[in-house]
Amino acid sequence: MIDARLAALMLVCLPVCTRAGAEEARPPAPGAVIERLELVDVRYRVRRGLDELLRERQALVLAFTTLDCPLANRYLPRLAALEAELAPRGVRVALVNAGPNDAMNAIAARALEAGVDLPLLKDHDGAAARALGVGSTPEVVVLDAERRLVYRGRIDDRARVTGQRPAPAREDLREALDDVLAGRPVRVAETAVDGCRLAGPAPAPSTPPGFAQVLPILERRCNDCHRPGGQAPFALLTHDDAWAVAETIAEVVRDERMPPWSAAPGVGALDHVRALTLDERRTLLAWVAAGAPRGDAPVPPPPPPLADTGWLIDAPDLVISMPADAELPAEGFVPYRYELLPYTFEADTWVAEAQLRPSNPRVMHHCNLAYLLPDDGYQRPHFITGQVPGGQPMRLEAGLGFKVPAGAVLVLQIHYVTTGRPERDRISVGLRWPRATVRKQARHLRLDEPRLEIPPGAPAHRVRVSRTLPADATGLAVFMHMHLRGRDATFLAHRPDGVTTPLLVIPAYGFDWQQTYFLSPGAVRLPRGTRVECVAHYDNSAWNPFNPDPKATVRYGPQTHDEMFFGFFFYTEDDERLDVRVDPRTGRERRWH
Repeated sequence: MIDARLAALMLVCLPVCTRAGAEEARPPAPGAVIERLELVDVRYRVRRGLDELLRERQALVLAFTTLDCPLANRYLPRLAALEAELAPRGVRVALVNAGPNDAMNAIAARALEAGVDLPLLKDHDGAAARALGVGSTPEVVVLDAERRLVYRGRIDDRARVTGQRPAPAREDLREALDDVLAGRPVRVAETAVDGCRLAGPAPAPSTPPGFAQVLPILERRCNDCHRPGGQAPFALLTHDDAWAVAETIAEVVRDERMPPWSAAPGVGALDHVRALTLDERRTLLAWVAAGAPRGDAPVPPPPPPLADTGWLIDAPDLVISMPADAELPAEGFVPYRYELLPYTFEADTWVAEAQLRPSNPRVMHHCNLAYLLPDDGYQRPHFITGQVPGGQPMRLEAGLGFKVPAGAVLVLQIHYVTTGRPERDRISVGLRWPRATVRKQARHLRLDEPRLEIPPGAPAHRVRVSRTLPADATGLAVFMHMHLRGRDATFLAHRPDGVTTPLLVIPAYGFDWQQTYFLSPGAVRLPRGTRVECVAHYDNSAWNPFNPDPKATVRYGPQTHDEMFFGFFFYTEDDERLDVRVDPRTGRERRWH
């Protein structure tokens, strides 16, 4: 049987999707030693060697895929099952995406959807495929413990471009692995591959883009941070700014490290999307490849500098600072720091904007702001907002307010980093009261799991938590917090009628870029009784480059080497009709007499 997608692929791509056989000379030959490959993983880490994949293993399978090849997608579960079976015998399977247009988050999302927890790598320019003689997907290469290429070809002969067998007549990959594990030469070292031919390098545009074409992209995607006084280390407002760091721009755009955006494409009604489009990526890369020219087209002058108030929010009505400077060492790991701020809210207080501002931005990786109440013994934090790399301060739209209850005190949870020299920092919190009548209170569900227990070496340990909405609600935003072993997170809304709506998928969670994902205004409306669920996975394996100790059982704790599970769904209640007029001097409800 030929499914509809495969039939369409054959009709549209007949010159591209073809049998790759002996008509092509594909060096290196079986038996060649592969010294080095450069690939990028879905955590945006460049993997320049094979040691991490081959360490203490007898065989490594590199399976080349693309997102739009039906045959490659069909074999994902088979590859995962093969490693699950043979991993105890020293076999590692890794997926290498070689699609020039496939975005990293989409690659990770496809693997998450398929339930595949194999290492995911990206061959951005096709160099690895060419170095291994791979021309199609799903083509696999097997390297033995000495890095010798011992097999190249198909997985088996079950799925073909022209149809599919009920069962394979020969399991080529499995038989090659059996030979390697038995210590004998691989009997069939090469086979022909039915699949989708890999595209060659993209041709350079006949006319390279000038800075007039580049500047609008920088303004849309980058200059919130890359401007004087912003969170980024350099500005990108002028041609001279961008020319000076052009090679850096090309590297981070090619590897998709910038701009930071971890949500899966096409999932959820997200607002303020930062991810570059394919055309934007191509334009930036072509501009750098051409030498980052100024071009002939006129470029508008840079915008006037922003007023340097030190605040990204409107002028705060209340500023509360840490009672003393934090003193930090020159190097090493800094444990999480908790600071109670010297202020007690004597009455219910409404907040419209909030920002956490370090005096020394170099040392604050991220910081969370919460309030504590005497009724909880000042032990249970109630999250308000946070400041993370690339994030924005809390700004509620007119008519919304966040209520800090009477008796509350504020607490900071701070993650500091070292810079190579002794440093000091003092964080201030700026709060601005609503100027418009508060019609609705900004609320949130907190999905937390303090009973974490992640086994040693687990590549994808699953944890799921859900909470139920007490009223008809409209979603505002979604946020997820884990530590170094966080792998992915999926937020789902299970409605009372049985319909499930995906709210957000973070397929490759990054501790360094913990962003709040805003929902398009009014786009997510959920009835009372909807169960909001977060399903997350933790990677406690040695493949995780940030894992402090793959041999440890990891439990809940406040430090980075511990783990956390905190999901937040921010919302308003649809039937709420507040009419709170706030005193702009105090943030309290104005009383009329």
